[in-house]
Formats: sequence, structure tokens, C-alpha cells
Amino acid sequence: MATLILPGEWVKNWEKSGKHEFVQLCKRLTEKIDHGCQIKDVQAALYELCWQGVQGNLKLDLVASVLGEMMELRDDMPSILADVFSVLDLETVALEEKHKRDHYIQLVGACLIFVPDAILKERLDPETLESLGLIKQAHQFNQKIVKIKTKLFYKQQKFNLLREENEGYAKLITELGQDLSGNITSHIVLESIKSLIGCFNLDPNRVLDIILEVYESRSDQDDFFLSLIKSYMCEALTLCHILGFKFKFYQEPNEETPKSLYHIAAALLHHNLIELEDLYVHLLPLDSAIVEEHKLVISEAKQIARKLVMVVVPSDKSEDKEKEKEKEEEKIAQPPDNQKLGLLEALLGIGDWHHAQSIMDQMPSFYATSHKFIALALCQLLHLTVEPLYRTAGLPKGARGCVMHPLKNKRAPKPAESFEDLRRETFSMLGYLGPHLAHDPILFAKIVRLGKAFMKEYQCSEGLDIKDKMETLLSCFLSIADQVLLPSLSLMECNACMSEELWGFFKLFPYHHRYRLYGQWKNETYSSHPLLVKVKAQTVEGARYIMKRLTKENVKQSGRQIGKLSHSNPTILFDYMLSQIQWYDNLIGPVVDSLKYLTSLNYDVLAYCIIEALANPEKEKMKHDDTTISSWLQSLASLCGAVFRKYPIELAGLLQYVTNQLKAGKSFDLLILKEVVQKMAGIEVTDEMTSEQLEAMTGGEQLKAEGGYFGQIRNTKKSSQRLKDVLLDHELALPLCVLMVQQRNGVVFLESGDKDLKLVGHLYDQCHDTLVQFGGFLASNLSTEDYIKRVPAIDVLCNQFHTPHDAAFFLSRPMYAHQISSKYDELKKAEKGNRQQQKVQKYVAACEQVMTPVHEAVMSLHPARVWEDLRPQFYATFWSLTMYDLAVPHAAYEREVNKLKAQIKAIDENPEIPMNKKKKEKERCTALQEKLQEEEKKQQEHVQRVLHRLKLEKDKWLMTKSTKNETITKFLQLCLFPRCIFSSIDAVYCARFVELVHQQMTPNFCTLLCYDRVFSAIIYTVASCTENESHRYGRFLCCMLETVTRWHSDRAVYEKECGNYPGFLTILRASGFDGGQQANPLDYENFRHVVHKWHYMLTKASVHCLETGDYTHIRNILIVLIKILPCYPKVLNLGQALEYRVHKICVKEKEKRPDLYALAMGYSGRLKSQKVRMVPENEFHHKEPPARNVTPASQQNGPGTTGKPATAMMKGEDGFSEDGDRGKDKSQTTKPVNKANTAAAKVTTSNGNGALNSIKTIKERDDKEKSGKDKKEKKEKTPGTTPETKAEARREKLREERAGKDERAVREGKEKTPKADRDKVKAEEKNKDDKTKAGNGESVEPSRERDAIKESKSKEKGDRSAVAGCRKSPVPRSDVADTERDHKRRKLDSHSSPSHSSSVKDNNNDPKESASKHHLNYNSVARSKSRERELEKNELENAVGRSKEKKEEKERKERKRDVGVGEREVSLEPKRRKDENGTNSSKNSQCESPCDSPLSVEKEKSKRSKSSSKEKGDSAKPERTSTGGKKESRHDKDKSEKKEKRDSSGGKEEKKHHKSSDKHR
Repeated sequence: MATLILPGEWVKNWEKSGKHEFVQLCKRLTEKIDHGCQIKDVQAALYELCWQGVQGNLKLDLVASVLGEMMELRDDMPSILADVFSVLDLETVALEEKHKRDHYIQLVGACLIFVPDAILKERLDPETLESLGLIKQAHQFNQKIVKIKTKLFYKQQKFNLLREENEGYAKLITELGQDLSGNITSHIVLESIKSLIGCFNLDPNRVLDIILEVYESRSDQDDFFLSLIKSYMCEALTLCHILGFKFKFYQEPNEETPKSLYHIAAALLHHNLIELEDLYVHLLPLDSAIVEEHKLVISEAKQIARKLVMVVVPSDKSEDKEKEKEKEEEKIAQPPDNQKLGLLEALLGIGDWHHAQSIMDQMPSFYATSHKFIALALCQLLHLTVEPLYRTAGLPKGARGCVMHPLKNKRAPKPAESFEDLRRETFSMLGYLGPHLAHDPILFAKIVRLGKAFMKEYQCSEGLDIKDKMETLLSCFLSIADQVLLPSLSLMECNACMSEELWGFFKLFPYHHRYRLYGQWKNETYSSHPLLVKVKAQTVEGARYIMKRLTKENVKQSGRQIGKLSHSNPTILFDYMLSQIQWYDNLIGPVVDSLKYLTSLNYDVLAYCIIEALANPEKEKMKHDDTTISSWLQSLASLCGAVFRKYPIELAGLLQYVTNQLKAGKSFDLLILKEVVQKMAGIEVTDEMTSEQLEAMTGGEQLKAEGGYFGQIRNTKKSSQRLKDVLLDHELALPLCVLMVQQRNGVVFLESGDKDLKLVGHLYDQCHDTLVQFGGFLASNLSTEDYIKRVPAIDVLCNQFHTPHDAAFFLSRPMYAHQISSKYDELKKAEKGNRQQQKVQKYVAACEQVMTPVHEAVMSLHPARVWEDLRPQFYATFWSLTMYDLAVPHAAYEREVNKLKAQIKAIDENPEIPMNKKKKEKERCTALQEKLQEEEKKQQEHVQRVLHRLKLEKDKWLMTKSTKNETITKFLQLCLFPRCIFSSIDAVYCARFVELVHQQMTPNFCTLLCYDRVFSAIIYTVASCTENESHRYGRFLCCMLETVTRWHSDRAVYEKECGNYPGFLTILRASGFDGGQQANPLDYENFRHVVHKWHYMLTKASVHCLETGDYTHIRNILIVLIKILPCYPKVLNLGQALEYRVHKICVKEKEKRPDLYALAMGYSGRLKSQKVRMVPENEFHHKEPPARNVTPASQQNGPGTTGKPATAMMKGEDGFSEDGDRGKDKSQTTKPVNKANTAAAKVTTSNGNGALNSIKTIKERDDKEKSGKDKKEKKEKTPGTTPETKAEARREKLREERAGKDERAVREGKEKTPKADRDKVKAEEKNKDDKTKAGNGESVEPSRERDAIKESKSKEKGDRSAVAGCRKSPVPRSDVADTERDHKRRKLDSHSSPSHSSSVKDNNNDPKESASKHHLNYNSVARSKSRERELEKNELENAVGRSKEKKEEKERKERKRDVGVGEREVSLEPKRRKDENGTNSSKNSQCESPCDSPLSVEKEKSKRSKSSSKEKGDSAKPERTSTGGKKESRHDKDKSEKKEKRDSSGGKEEKKHHKSSDKHR
């Protein structure tokens, strides 16, 4: 009351205006009190006035007069003023100023007129009353008060009890028990009761107790008794005490509180006749006891769970004892009578939710509803609450439902009329009910159906305000689903209907809402309720029991058990099953088959559990060796594919998970996507496809499905559609593709980290394979509109999404095909023309319209200089076509049709199949057969159109101003190599495209150069591949080799397909001629030389990779070799070299790297099986064994190529030999630092004919001497009168003319020949004489002349071992005087290929250079043609008889040689390594030849045999030139070779020699 209301101005001017203002203030305050305001404001005003009087600021009579006026404002104003006096009494007693106390006494005395004495006696202190004269003595007054209070409150009145006054109580009971159906009211009965109390002097409390007793027995008369009690009683506490006494009476042991007592207590509480807090203390048990009981229940539940989880093997007796103990515990564990729960049930029964909620709040969570009767009572109340809304919104069509009568109680919760009303009390009731909604499945179904109705309304709602309300309601429904519905489902025993009903509700949620609910259900709900703890343990035990017994044989029985268990607790069951599958992958099949009895909700939960298992952070996705993906992840991926294909499970969550993992830079989980697409769409990605499968993959979709995959996955139409729908609905198609494309590089550059290289390669392959598989699925399943709408343009993909070009075209390729097809159909409809020519023209027009923007777009993908060599049209054409466009796999179509015919025949012949099934199967096979035939026809027409289009385009593909070499480089770099390792089909496509470009006679495309570049430098390509890329690269090489082998095997095929084609034109730049360049086709024999050179280069690269010791090199080259095994090796000595190296790998890696050992052993076995198909080198291409002369180093591109070209070079039209093997020269050789080599390179002239005239001189003289001796021999052996003699004479005449010509050429070149060379020529002439004698039967070893010449060369030129690519016979055993350097040089010289016997056969620096020698265009060819034909004919007849014996001897020697090759190879290996080390130290960096040991042994054998150097004829002994490491002129070499061919073999070789002779003239 310290609020200042009375201003000081009012006190000063009290009589003038203050009094009036104060009176008006009090009037206003009293009016406010009437309108409901508080009375304290009036008290404060009066207090201020009185306080001013007490202090002396106002006269007391003035204050008293104003207070007197205030009494008229309200009736209770005296009482208000008495309260103010009471406060002032307390304050003034404590004051030290006595005058203030006196003023107070005077003021109160003045107010006695209008304040009653009785009120003042109640509120003022006795001493104050004594001062006022209202009482005589304060002490006596206090004593009197104590006596009165004692009498009122503490002294018990003695009334007559029932036994004493039974008549009165009997009349009372009769009055209360009368029929109340008439006009009897509680007021009438109350008057009778009052009369009885007065008449018989009854105890009022006892009367109230009897009223309650009668009410308890007549509890249906609530209205009457409640109104009676309300009228009778004066205090609520008295009634509460009486009720409490009644409850206490039933708290004795073995007593049960009657429900009627709970009912009247609930009714009194509901009508606020008593307070819950007053009654609650009278009820048992205590809250602390309830909490202890709840804790005990939880601990028991956990203990039971531990027992169930523990693995114990008890005996039968112990099991029986445990069961008996459990029964006894159940009997003991029955809860005693709980009065609080009984009262709660009664409150719920009458609909008093407010008081019931208060009681439940006093107890632990879900303690009350864990008692079934409480749960059922609450469910009944919920039924009544939701009934109206359920009738209008949730009731299914056609359902009637039970009619629910609402409570008569008007104070009960109001029934919900709308979803908004559910927020009022319904959701709260459900929250208190929790998992115990399981007791009422009907209410469960109602709530779920209301949820479905709400979700439909939510999805249709519009407007911001409505959306906000709906969002709030949505969160409420989600909470109810989490806290009530799912836990209740766990407690329902095998209720599949409720599970399906709940799925109808849940499927309307987005999957992330559902998965959140499942996560809460699995990981948190089961730990919050004792009952759920037990249920979880029981479910795990049941799951363990089933999984132990699950096999393929009992899938059906086990599946039913799994279904029953999964209806209620799917998360626990699936969690255990998945843990078992991760350990034992052989369970996948039976488990998948056993899941057919699951509900839709269970399938969805299974998807969540799989994702959770995949995302388990505690599990490592790599094995401990960090080289392979963990088996548990592989098992889960396999399960995903099988489950999602077989059952209708939503895929969105799984696909989004994979997408998120890719976005986070993790590619392990792509394994899941790969399995899902493979199983659901039937699309396999494997590099182990057979040739038949690969052929089938080049056809249409039907052929792919029938013959393109290992596992014939049938009936994928529905599963493919599901997968497609999910990808389109959630917009995941393009993001997954782009993320996979980006992740390919991310695996290497971002994700690799400390990972093993093998694992990185595996992840890269997995990422790439999944991309190919997924892209193939999209291309085959998405419609044209869907695909075009989602895949951006090629330049956008590459520039904005940073997609590599190969992947970008892979994604865009189906779009181009769709667009061309659509445009073609439009043009056909616009102009109806049936002629094939018109259709082709329309197709070409459609292609131009679609591809023109693409040609412009690809310009931005590469720098401008790229398009100087390739046209964008060629680039886009290469990348946009597929094998489907280039060729029709007729054999594959025919094969599949024949299979179907066989199936139909087998069905007809099988008597066990029922007729109706036979009919269905036959119809299916026939329909499939028709589809395949129609598809083949359609593809045939398409391929014809495409080939016609390419024929029109080919002239615009390549730039004429660009060199062929640069064109081929760009083609390989930007087109061929990126695509050939993209997929197996692309590998075949690349090989086929090269062949097609050749067949189309594309201008400025050099086929020979292209093949040469592909075969000649594979080391880096192989080394940079992953494992799967190696498979694809090997397949590409195999297809290329197949084409080459086909051309190589048959002259007619070669002439038909390559003879006059521009891709095989070559240009010769010959030394000694000033003439221009003319392009000539490469003839068949020289092509065979080139093919041998390619085989040799493949062998060389393979040996290099095998001997590096690097895991990747060895693995990749073995994979490539396995792939190309059908076409390589074909030459015996190359195969033996490979066999030896592979055998070394097998021995070395057996213990270290078992995977390499397995690969090598597999290849070794297959190589041995292929050995019978290998041929000697001279059968593979025309080889001349006697010609052991060394090829100049400048012509070699094999091991040890060090010099520059010094001889005549056969070139492609753009300089094939100069640039063709540039990269190879850099990778496989090093430049020598030997001064002699440098000097030799400087001496070399532009036409390659200035450095080695001494060699030419030697050869010319040898030719002359040899021709003379041969002539003498012929004259001695042949009569002069025979035709043979005449022919020989003519031939000798020609030889003499040619020898004279050659001698003049030698004299012209002597000016440039050093003196040492001239000395050497003399020595060589002497050796030639010895050799000629040896040809006539003398045993002079040919190696001696080479050793002599080599010594003279080493003195003059120094160490010339840079020509390691040359072929040389090894030193005989008798010659021990050679120096170590000479021995090393011979060893290095023996490293070259057998094809290096002549520059024509195998010029490794440039295959075209050597392959076009026979196409030199000399002026004298026409003149000598007829004469040569006659000579050939005569010589052939004469030589047949004489050569037969020599030929047999040679074959016998070769067979003997071949047997010993393998043994000698092993013995020479250590020596070869020693020689290599020596060579390296002398700076002659030479690559080891793959044919090292076998060839050296072969040469040694051939040297020891006199006849091994001969071929067919024995009339002439071919010359042997031994030039050591020096270069020789192309002309001299050409002459010597032509002569050797002429003398050693008749027929065609004689013709070639004469061509050469005439050309030299």
C-alpha cells in the first residue's frame, strides 16, 4: 500500500479542491471494482488519506468526514476501511513517534460511528481495542478467544451414532434410496435430511458419509447425488477427508478397491467438488514406490534381453527349471491394487482428460498406459474424440464402421471436426498412449486413415497461411508416427493388415521423412520402453533361429517365418539378416527368395536398412591389404541388385545415397549402382565377353538381350521401368552420369591418396564400367524427349560440366541417334516416297540438319590448330557412330534364331510339359524369332543408309593441305585411342572404323601408316591402362590384327581390299636418282614383310613390359597378349621368345604376386596350345636365310635404333619414315655418343649414298666374281646345245652387262671412299673367293670373312656397335681370338628380328620405306619383261629337280634346330644379360630383342650347316656380305638381294632380279 495516489497539491488545497478531487477519485475506483477490477486500488486511496491524517498533514475531523462520505459508495466499504485500519495498526505500533499512534487512535475512534464494532474486533489488535474502549481488558479477551477456538475446532461433539440412533439413520437411508424417477429433486431430499439431522440429532459428517455410500451403490444417478452433495457440503476438504478415509479402508492386504468408489471420486473431481491434490495424498502406492517399480521393470527387461542374446547350450532339465521359474515370477509379479491407476481409469471413463493428464504426469513415462486397462480406457476416449472427423474424412468407401455414442458429459473433450481440432487434445492423448496403442488395432487403423486423408489434403493445399497450418499438422503427424504408430506396430503380434495400412499412410511421405522415422524406430525406440526391449531380444532370437536353418531347400517355410517376424519388427530382423549376409554371401540367394512374404512397409524398411548398413561409418570399405574392396560391401551390392529387381521397392533413397557419396568424392558405392542396373535392366558390363556376345552387342536391343550377356536375365521390363521412373521423378539421371564422369579423374587425383595403385585402378574401372552401363541403360530406356531434355549439348557438357570428351560423346551419342531418327521420320512423312534412293537422301538430309550444330559445337573442344589436320565433320562422325551403324551381325541373328527354333523343337518333343504351357512357350519363342528377324531387317536398312552417308562425306573428312603423318597423329590422339579403351564395343568399333575409312578410299588417309603407328609403339599405351582398359585395348589390337592377318593370309584378298586403295600408296625417295616422287601401291610380298615387322614390334614391346618387373606393366601386357592370342604370335621364333619370358614370370611371381602368376600361367598354357599353329619365319613372309648381311643402322627402328636414315627411303606420301615412329625412337632407343657414329651420321648425304661407298664396292666386286664363277660352273655342268644352255648364256650376258654398269658406279664413288675402306675391299674380295669355293663344295666358314672385315672396320671406325638392330651370325666356337668388344657387338647384332636380313623386308624405322622397294619405277622395266619371262620359264624347269634334295635336307635341319631352340635359349640368357651390361657401359643403349636366344641359336645352327643357307636352287651360292656396324648404300644392297633371289630360287625371284637389273641400267 505504498503506492502514492494522493498528490501533495491536494493536501495543501484540501478544502478548496483537494477533497473534491479525492472523492471523485474514489468514485472512479469503486466503479472499476464493479467492472471486475481489483479492490486494492480503493484500499490504497483510503490508506493514503488515513496516513496523511496520522502524520498530521490533515485534520482528523476532515479525514473522518471524508471517510464517512466514502461509506455510501459501497456496501462493503466498512470492511475495506477496517482492513486499512488493521494495516495502520500494525505500522503505528512499531513507530517511535507516539503522537502518530495517538492520531491513529483518535481517527479510529472518530470512525466508530460508521464502522461496526464487530468488524473492528475481528481485525484489530486487542490492545488497540482496549485503547478504543471496545473491550475492557486485552488479556481477558485473548483467553476468551482461545477457549472459543478450542471448542470450535478441537473439542469433539458427542452425537448419537448409528447404533444409538438407528431410526434416524434408517430414515436417512430410506430417503436417499427412494425411487428418483419422479419429481423428486435434490433440494427436496436435502430438506428432509436437514429435518432428520435436527430431529434425531445426527452427525452431519456421518450423514455425508452415508450419502457417499448410497451414491456409491447408485453410481448411475450422478446428477442427483452431485447436486445433493454440492448443496449439502460446506467445505471441500471435509468431503476429501471422508473420501480419503474410504480409500484407506481398502489399502489393507488382499483388499480390492471397488470401481464405484473410483467412479464417485472421479465424478467429484470432474465437478470440482474436491481438489486432486487433496485426494492424491490419500491414495496408494506412493509416487516413489511407482518410480522404483518402473526401474525394476526396465532392469528385468534388460536382463531378459541379455539372456536371450547370450549363446547358451542348456540341458533339457535346466530349460524346464527356467520355465517354471518364469511362471512363478509372473505370478509374483502381478501388481497390487493401485488406487491411483484405478482413479485414472475412472477419470478416463467419464472423459475427465484434464485430471487424468495430471495424474499421468506424476508417474514415469508410459507407466500408466503400460497397464492394459488404462490403455484401453484412453483408447476408448480417443475413439470418441476422433469419431466425427473419421466419419467424414477417414472412413474408406463402402465401409460402415461401428457407431460410437458420445459421452453425456458436457465437460469431456470436444470431438474433432477438422484436422486442426486434432491439435487440441487428440495428439496429446496419443502421445501419452505411446506404443500401447497396440492394444486397440481399430483405433490404430483410424489414426492411420486420418493420416492418409490429411496427406492428401496437404498435397492439394495452396496459399501461404494454409501451408503454415498444414506444415504444423504435418510435424504433428510425423511425431505421432514416430512415437505411437511404429512402436505400437512392434508390440502387435504379426499383424500384416496393420503393416499394409500403415504403408498406405507412409508412402505419401517423401522417402527422407520415412527413413528418418525408420532410423528413430530402429535405433532409439526399442531402448525407451521395457516391453520393446523384450520384444527386440525376442526378435533377434527368432531371426537367429531362422537364419541358422535357412537353405535353398526350405526357402518357402523359412520365408513364412521371416514374414511373420517382419510384420511387427522389420528393422531388428533385417539388421540381423544383413549382418549375416555381410559375413556369408552364399546366403544372398536363399534370403532373397525368402522375402516374398513381406509387406510393402517391410520392403521399404529393408531398403532403409540396406542403406544404413552401407553407410556404416564403423566398417572399412577396403580390405586390410588396401588393394581390394571389402567383401561385405560386395555382398550388400549383390543383395541390392537381387532384391530391388525381384521386389517392388522404392529406389530413390538408394540412388540418392550413391549420388551423395559421389558428390562427396567417394566411389566405392558405385558397386551398388552397377549391381542394381545389371540386375534390374539386364545390362552387363564385362570385358570377358566372348566373340559371339560381342557380335550380338553390335545388333539391336532384342539381340543384345538374347545373346549379348552371360546371364540371360528375363522379364526386366517392369524392373527397368521402375528404375527409369525413379531416375526421372527425382532428376537423378544426368547428375549421376556427370558425377561418375567427374569421379573417374577424382579417383586418380583426389581420392587415391595413400591407396594402392591396384585399388585405384579397380575403382577407376568400376567407375568407368558403371558409367558405361548406366549410360547404356538410359540410352535404351529413356524416350527421345526425356533423353534430349536431360542431356545438354556437347559443348556444354565438356566446357561447363568438365566432362571428358569420350564420356561426353558417349552420353550424347544416343541423343544424336534419336534426333536423326526423328528428323528422318518427319521427312519421310512430309514427302511420301518409297524409293530407296529417296529414303537415303532424306536420311542424309536428316543427318546434316542434326549434326551441323554438333560440328560447330565441337570446334570449341580443341585448339584451332587441331582442325588444321582433322575436320570437325570427321571428328563428330567418328564419335557419333556406333557398331550398330557400321555393320549388321548376320551370324549373331542367325545363331539366336536357330536357338529359338531348337527351343521350339525341344518343347514339342517334351511330353512332360502341359499343352497350355507348350503353347505359351512356343508363342513366346515364335514372337521372339519374328522380332529378331524384323530387327535384323531394320538394321540392314539403317547400315545401308549410314554407309551411303559416309560415302558422300568422306571427301570432306581430312584436310588435303595437312601431312598424312600429322593427320594420323591427331586421329590416333583425339579419336582412336580415347575410344578404343572406353568399352569393348568401342574397341571393335575403332578397328572397324579404320577399316571402313580405308575401304571408303578416303583421301589423304594413309591406312598403312595408321596400322604402323598402332602396332609399333604400344609400351606406353599398355603401361597407362587400368586392368579393364587393358582388356579393351587388347581387344582393339586383336581386331586390328584380324584385319591385317586376313590381308596377310591371302594374296587375292589383299589385292582385292588393298591393292589399289589410296591407304596403301607409298612413295620412294631413292638415292642415286634425281627423279620426282611417284606413289605406288604396296605389293603383297612387301606387305607381308611389314606385317612381320609389326609382329616383331609387338614382341619387343611385350618383352620390355614383362622384364620391367612393374606390376602394372606385367599385368597389362599379359592381358593384352591373352586378348590378341588368336592373331599373335604367328611366327615360331617370336612365340618362343614370349614363351621364355612368360615362363620366367611364372617362376619369379609364384610366391610374390599370385595374381600375376595366375595370369602368366594361363597365358603360358594357351600359348603352348597355339604353338602348333605357328609357322617358321620364312613361311610367314619371304625370307632369304643366306642373306645374313646387316641392315644399316639408319634403317632400323627395332632394338637399338641410333642412326639417321642413310639409305634410300621408301616413304608414304607425306614422309612416313621420318615421323611415323618418332615417339617410338624416343621411347625405345637412345642416341649414341660414340664419335664414330657421330662422324658417320655427318658423312651421310641427302640421298643416303655418300657414307659407305666401300661397302658398295665390295658388293659390286663380289657380284662380278660370283657371276663369273657361276658362269664357269654352268658351262662345265650343262651341254651347250640344250635350251637350258642357251637360256643360261643369255642370262650370263645380262649379268656381265649389269656388272659393268655396277663397276662404273663403284669407280664414280671411289672418290668418297676412305683409304681404309679400299683396303678392306681387297680383304673382302679375298673372302668372297673363299666363299665362292665353299659354295662349290669347299668347307670355308662364312663367319671368318665377316670377322676379318669387322676387325678392319673396328680399326678404322672404332666401336660401331650402334647398329644393334642388325642381324649377324654369332662367332664359331673355334674362333677364340675375338676381342670381348667384338663378342658384345655380335651379341647385340644378333638381337634384331630375322626380318632384318634385308632392308626390303623389315626396315624398322619405316615399314613403308622397305615395303615399296619392288615398286621403283625404272625406265628399263618394259624392255626386259618378255625376255625375263622366257628365262623364268626355263630356269624353273631346270631347277625343280636339282633343288628337291637340297630342300629336304634344309627342312630336316630346321626341324632339328627348332627342337633345340628352347634349351639353348635358357643357357644363353645369363650371357645375354652380361652382354647387355657391357653394352650399356659402352653407351650403346640398346633394347633387348625379344628373339635373342632363339635367333642366335638358329644362326649358329645355320652356320654349321652347309645347306641351311640355301632355299630351293643349288645352281648358285648366294653371296654373304658382312659389313659389321657400317652403313651400306640402298642400291648395292638392292642389287645383292635381287641377285640372291634370282640365283637361289627360280620363277618369281628370277623375275624380280631382272627387274632390279634393268632398273639399274
